[in-house]
Amino acid sequence: MSLNEIEIKIAELKMEYLRIQGDIERLESLGHSFEKLEIRLEEIENELQHFHSKK
Repeated sequence: MSLNEIEIKIAELKMEYLRIQGDIERLESLGHSFEKLEIRLEEIENELQHFHSKK
């Protein structure tokens, strides 16, 4: 991957992370389960670490 592609992927992951955080907050306020979303947040964090190490 080129540096530009890595930067784009990082930006996409950050946007997804923020969206999921908002979803979790809404689900939590309604008393619903959000465990799967927390797992996805951990996956995104790992992907971000991976792509940051390639820069």
